[in-house]
Amino acid sequence: MTPLARRIAADKGVDLTELSGSGPHGRIIKADVEAASAGSAKAKPAESTQTASAPATTAAPAAGPSADAVMKIYEGRAFEEISLNGMRKTIAARLTEAKQSIPHFYLRRDIELDALLKFRGELNKQLEARDVKLSVNDFIIKACALALQTVSDANAVWAGDRILKLKPSDVAVAVAIEGGLFTPVLKDAEMKSLSTLSAEMKDLATRARDRKLAPHEYQGGSFAISNLGMFGIDNFDAVINPPHGAILAVGAGSRNPSSAKMGSSPSPRSCPSPSLSITASSTVPWARSCSAPSRTISKTP
Repeated sequence: MTPLARRIAADKGVDLTELSGSGPHGRIIKADVEAASAGSAKAKPAESTQTASAPATTAAPAAGPSADAVMKIYEGRAFEEISLNGMRKTIAARLTEAKQSIPHFYLRRDIELDALLKFRGELNKQLEARDVKLSVNDFIIKACALALQTVSDANAVWAGDRILKLKPSDVAVAVAIEGGLFTPVLKDAEMKSLSTLSAEMKDLATRARDRKLAPHEYQGGSFAISNLGMFGIDNFDAVINPPHGAILAVGAGSRNPSSAKMGSSPSPRSCPSPSLSITASSTVPWARSCSAPSRTISKTP
C-alpha cells in the first residue's frame, strides 16, 4: 500500500486488512481508504451487524494512555511540548505495526575487516584522480546485494497472502534526517560498481536530508541496512521496515586482539571487528538464508 493510504487509514480508523487494493498489483491506494471510510462495502463491518456465527474482528492493541492523561501526570513540572509532524507519526505507526505484526528473530556475529580495509585503501588510491572515496558502507551495500543474489530465498518480501521473491537486489539504506528517517533504495545494486554505488548513495543521502526525494526513490526493496557504527554504537538490533523480509544493523564493535605473522613469529595486534545483527521475519526467509549477508561481508573482499 502507499504511505499516504496507510496514513489516511490510521487517521480515519480504517482496518486495512479488510480492504482490496485497486492500485497496481492490488496495492491499496488513497481512493480505496477514502471509499472505505465513506461506507464502502469493502470497509470493516460494524459491530452491530456481526452475528454469533461470524468471527469478530480482532481488537486493536491498546494505544497507551491519552495525551491528556500523560500531561496530567506531569502537571506542575516544566516541560516543552513538541507537536508530531506527519513523518514522525508515520514512522511511529510503521514501527509499531512492524513489532506487533512481524515475528522478528535475530542473527548476530562479529567480523574482521583487515583485508577489506586494506583493499579499500588500495582502491581509493586508484580512484583519487576521479575524486572518488569509497566508504566501508559502500562495501557493505555491495556485499548485501551479492548475497541476495546468491541466496534468493532471502531476497523476498511479505505480501499479505503471498511471498514475492525479487530478481534484482534492491537494497534500502537508512538515512537519519532532522525529525525523522528515510530509507532510499539502491536499485539493481548487484550490477553496479562500488564507485557507482558510492556516488548514488551520497546523492540519495544528500537529497534525503534536504527532503527532496521522490516517493519511488524510498519505496520498494527487500532488504535494508542501518549503520550506527559511524556514531560509535557498538551493536544494536534494528526493526524491520515492512514489507521487507530483513534488515542488517551494523555496529562499531570493538578492536579485538589478532595476530599477524612478522617473519617467523606471530605478533599480536588489534583489528577492527564490527558487530553485525540481522533482524529477519520468520514469515519470509529461513535462518540459513538471511544469514547470507553477514557471511558474505565477512568474506569481502
